[in-house]
Amino acid sequence: MPNNDNLKLENQLCFRLYSLTKLMNRHYSPVLKQLGLTYSQYLVMLVLWEHNNTRSVVSVKHLGDKLDLDSGTLSPLLKRLEKQDLLSRVRNSNDERSVEIKLTQAGCQLKAQAINIPAQMFSVTGMSIDDLQGLTTQLDTLLTTMKTR
Repeated sequence: MPNNDNLKLENQLCFRLYSLTKLMNRHYSPVLKQLGLTYSQYLVMLVLWEHNNTRSVVSVKHLGDKLDLDSGTLSPLLKRLEKQDLLSRVRNSNDERSVEIKLTQAGCQLKAQAINIPAQMFSVTGMSIDDLQGLTTQLDTLLTTMKTR
């Protein structure tokens, strides 16, 4: 006989992850608003900041792969960031089908204003560094496992 507890909302991992994502976004929102960014735009900027200067370029394909976003979702994000003068989009001179993203000076400077965001978000978790690192490892394992199935 099936266990009806399996169908209780509070027993669903997916619901916990969904609720946590919504809550994290609520905590990020006021902090990112000061920078003029949405959470999705912040994720794009994080990838670009990893490349760290105005001479480095990142392909839209690489950005989409890194963020697990398709071009239909990514293009409007990039347009808005370009309107804010945080990045520029240029066609690859060797392959017209490929678009490359490059940080502007303002995009590079925004990194300095964002530098304390991870610490601010860590402080709202109430977790120790070790606990948070352990959770991150578990979530990475879960992601890897589910991607291969």
